[in-house]
Amino acid sequence: MTTSPSRRQEPPFEAALAQHPAFPRFIALKIDVQRRGVHYTPEALRHIDGSVYQLIGDNVFFAALGARDQTTRQVPEALILRDGTTVLTDPTPLEQNPYLVDYRDGHFALVDGGREVEEVDFWEKPDYYGQLTSQGTPMDSIVFARPQRLNITPTAYCHFWKDDQGCKYCDLVPHIQKDGVIKKKLSPKDAYESVREALKQKGRFTTICMTMGSDVKGKIPFDAELDYYIDILQAIGENFPGRKKFPCQIITTAFDAGQLQRLYDQTGVSSWTSDLEVLNEELFKWICPGKEKWVGYREWKKRLVDAVDIFGRGQVNSGIVGGVELARPHGFATEEEALKRTLAEAETLISQGVAVVYIVWVPRPLSYFKDQQNASLDYYIRLAAGLRDLTDKYQLPIDFDDYRRCGNHPNTDLLRAA
Repeated sequence: MTTSPSRRQEPPFEAALAQHPAFPRFIALKIDVQRRGVHYTPEALRHIDGSVYQLIGDNVFFAALGARDQTTRQVPEALILRDGTTVLTDPTPLEQNPYLVDYRDGHFALVDGGREVEEVDFWEKPDYYGQLTSQGTPMDSIVFARPQRLNITPTAYCHFWKDDQGCKYCDLVPHIQKDGVIKKKLSPKDAYESVREALKQKGRFTTICMTMGSDVKGKIPFDAELDYYIDILQAIGENFPGRKKFPCQIITTAFDAGQLQRLYDQTGVSSWTSDLEVLNEELFKWICPGKEKWVGYREWKKRLVDAVDIFGRGQVNSGIVGGVELARPHGFATEEEALKRTLAEAETLISQGVAVVYIVWVPRPLSYFKDQQNASLDYYIRLAAGLRDLTDKYQLPIDFDDYRRCGNHPNTDLLRAA
């Protein structure tokens, strides 16, 4: 098999799934919906109640990364399938052949080729949405929710873009520049108050996740980024008096061992993620030039492994953008080669206690890769199964970034089905 054919030439979902009879149907559907996107019909939009459902709002980090259709707003942030599978996806123009989200016979449905594929629903809006902090900041612009997780983006800007060295799959900064709005930096007080209010909804949230763009400033690179994370985490930690650690994942640039020790010692954070994005040194140099310039592929991997000694086995992971390794013109020529090389490199991390999770690559309209196409459903199914098998082989838990808390990684969804 070579790289993926056009969407119109691809086999239908059920035919592709038939080649993987042991793979759970709902997780395969999640992958396919993410890779193709969704388009909301007028009938669906008429029945989406914004007082009940959680809609894409003012969190610029989330909005920028969920925007194949640059004009559609006020649609649900995610779908829920009948088995509880979460599907983070984004509105997509009809000419790209997405799934339709329609309203039929009293329920919302995924539709493909005129045929109803599956019944769906949406996340319910948490209680704190619509409330303001004491400084007048909308809490849902500070913290956006997943079914069991609070996501915080202290600031959206990534400093790699100052030298035109942003990651080629990403359109975060171009999106901000297009809209002419750069989100102001989050104050520790606003972070504390928003989390405090969210936690009043008993039983809704089990963890916190925080991430933002890279900041190279400081006595050594990324000290400024680290200091800001520490300030916010210390403020959030006031909501957990008497506890040295609280359930919290932080996704940062690859801090060195000294910086990581400071992060661990001075905050309540309990797990750490730093995303390599693509598991190949030469492709990393091409796709992530800022990360290569300031850290480098081999050093990034070393820092991930070093972090296991600080945070513990099962508390460190790295994310990849699944399928971007096939990007033209320098990506792998075939899906077979891409899968083999990616899984081999993933094993070098997993065997040393660093989990690997993937998200489905979506070529964003403002990114360098805007005119490209992501991989086939077959490829993503095999990638998910391959990473799950490696996780099982080395008995490595990924509880802090699993299907309950994140819901955006097909390979951790499979851990639920194991």
